[in-house]
Amino acid sequence: MSILDILRYPNPVLRKKCKAVKKVDDSICRLIKDMIDTMHEAPGVGLAAPQVGKNIRLIVVDIGEGAFAVVNPKIKKKSGKQMFEEGCLCLPGLIGPVERSSYVLVTGLDRNGEPLTIEAEGYLATVLQHEIDHLEGKLFIDRVKDNNAIRQVTPHDEEKEELI
Repeated sequence: MSILDILRYPNPVLRKKCKAVKKVDDSICRLIKDMIDTMHEAPGVGLAAPQVGKNIRLIVVDIGEGAFAVVNPKIKKKSGKQMFEEGCLCLPGLIGPVERSSYVLVTGLDRNGEPLTIEAEGYLATVLQHEIDHLEGKLFIDRVKDNNAIRQVTPHDEEKEELI
């Protein structure tokens, strides 16, 4: 098990658009495993490659139903609206309300390089959008409509369980 360092904002790597993964090889599979271990250790429910200093299109997610990875994820469809309080491992202690689509259809590759399609609603839809935003150099704070709504929380706040 390797725990990777999570970059903190304002590290410039977090603002770069990521490059597509050309091939899911052993190094990508190792990175996926290390990212999942890092996400669980943090703890978090999602992690994108740029958060651990890798400028590639790769995310891992686990909202309590088992961890999975999406290589080169793309949102193909989205609909509806919902609001969640979001946080980020790159911005520890900050949360804010973000409106996102309540449904997404995401395509990409799984950890074996096989085509993958995910239809997601609710919380999972929000987590996927949050992590895919990282691949475009966007953070949740960019999507908060009123900067006064961003607030500091402590690790003991009960709300922490809801954070992304």
